[in-house]
Amino acid sequence: MARPSGTPTDCGARFARRLTRLQSYDYLQQGAYFITVCTIDRTCLFGDVVDDAMHPNHSGLAVMDSWDALPHHYPHVQTIAFALMPNHVHGVVLLNDARQEPSLNSSQHSHSLTEAVRAFKSFSARAVNSIRETHGQPVWQRGFYDHVIRSEGSLHRICEYVANNPLQWKLDRDNPITGGRV
Repeated sequence: MARPSGTPTDCGARFARRLTRLQSYDYLQQGAYFITVCTIDRTCLFGDVVDDAMHPNHSGLAVMDSWDALPHHYPHVQTIAFALMPNHVHGVVLLNDARQEPSLNSSQHSHSLTEAVRAFKSFSARAVNSIRETHGQPVWQRGFYDHVIRSEGSLHRICEYVANNPLQWKLDRDNPITGGRV
């Protein structure tokens, strides 16, 4: 899994955050987006990969339910692909132009990709913490990785990558058993 590139903030090299958003890109506009969200400290919370297939535990099932519920909370969000892994998730979302949605509350803000991911992380963290009886504990790392999908071919390749992600778990450097060395 590639790390996002960018320039560090001025908080000091040790605690520098990388910019992960595409500069000057409007994340409210219609489009397809690939996202990756990792657990805090890359802790395996969601189940195990056995025989190249992900076997979710109760927390993993709650995360999957939270992903599936996103379009119910945000009608402009369509979930296209999803892979639950022991310590991260990959997903592809399609955003319809959030600025075109009629709003019952005129002060309601348009919802961007960042808002949709924030909601997913919040809903799923609440569910996972309820299951684990660890109320208020962080489940996800701060931020997320995103990639703007700009072509049908890229969408197809990324959806294939997401679907096949459990097959690659042995090679993942964040796999606590293999560390990516097979």
